[in-house]
Amino acid sequence: MTMWRAVRRGTDRRGSASTWRAPVVLAAAAVLVLGAAACSGGGSTSAASSPAASTGAPSSALPPPGPRVTVDPAADVNPTAPVHVHADGGRITAVHMTNPAGQAITGTTSPDGATWTTDEPLAYARTYTVVADAVSPQGAPTHVQSSVATLAPKQTDSAAVDPGSTNVGVGQPIAVTFSHAVDDKDAAVKALAVTSNPPQPGAWHWISSTQVDYRPQTYWKPNTSVTLEGKLLGADLGGGAFGAKDLHETFHVHDAWVAKADGGAEQMQIFDNGALVRTMKISLGSPQFPTHTGAHVISDKQPSVVMDSATYGVMPGQPGYYKETVLLDERISNDGEFVHSAPWSVGQQGTDNVSHGCVNLSPADAQWFFDHFGVGDVVEVTNSGGPALPVWDRWGDWALPWAQWQAGST
Repeated sequence: MTMWRAVRRGTDRRGSASTWRAPVVLAAAAVLVLGAAACSGGGSTSAASSPAASTGAPSSALPPPGPRVTVDPAADVNPTAPVHVHADGGRITAVHMTNPAGQAITGTTSPDGATWTTDEPLAYARTYTVVADAVSPQGAPTHVQSSVATLAPKQTDSAAVDPGSTNVGVGQPIAVTFSHAVDDKDAAVKALAVTSNPPQPGAWHWISSTQVDYRPQTYWKPNTSVTLEGKLLGADLGGGAFGAKDLHETFHVHDAWVAKADGGAEQMQIFDNGALVRTMKISLGSPQFPTHTGAHVISDKQPSVVMDSATYGVMPGQPGYYKETVLLDERISNDGEFVHSAPWSVGQQGTDNVSHGCVNLSPADAQWFFDHFGVGDVVEVTNSGGPALPVWDRWGDWALPWAQWQAGST
């Protein structure tokens, strides 16, 4: 609303003093009551006029407006990005933010009352309602209702971790396996953090388009605690895919149990934290089925396993076919290599390699091994005549030299 007040004197056609009025713009929401001021022939203000009339100010002041309240960000919001409610020119008195189901989202107001910030992550592809109240220093209120819309990914990728929260041996790598092939591998690795106590240098290496593994430069130190934190929720993995949720796992590394199986000597030495504690006669894979060389990591142990040569292509009726129940089994690769009890080959153990790739032990030695070794413990095979264990053959991570492992891809 525009009002006029006298600011300059002049002479009208009758020769008497007159006034003209200049504009003062006031807030549209305010109500102005303007007192009348009589103009004398000399252009002076009458004695009955208020001081406001003589100074050009309104006779009653407008009430100040309430604070300006904004919500930021409001659209395409990453669910991990905090949402802020700001009160410019005042302080927040209440904020109620709810998800589509009406459940409250928690938040904290800053000490000066100017900003409210969410305390928890949001969900993808949701619209949240924000109702905020604020007040100015003069007591003028503001009430705002707004909304916040989170981004809707083309797809979300979940991830599984191995190992979980358990006790493992010094050779155990960490594997993170995604539900879809990852386009932006650097972004995925950036979201993953490993800490160990005591500290050890380590690195990630992509085993496939969906699996990335972490291992230290050398075997874990005994009695190490290892924690994986995966900040995958909100992580842009490329190709329109985002991480579905965060990861958190902590596992403990026990004593260093390492078995050294020598195919030339047909014996296996057992070391506990570097000390030789037992020597066993063994039989490794025959020349037709040589055991892979290199560091094998135990991935599973079972009291008994039905072993079937058909799983690797030797079918019923073919030479070398077998299918039988084998006791005290500890898997050292995914292509059928185990350390297990083999009473049928006791006569060759220590003299000849006659297995189909497994490490054959006597029943007594197999029982001792089964009682002392478990997931994450190491079996190093040398002089078997076989090829190196592939890095992708669970867990073949130690097959690569450290520099090649750090390079990141196979």
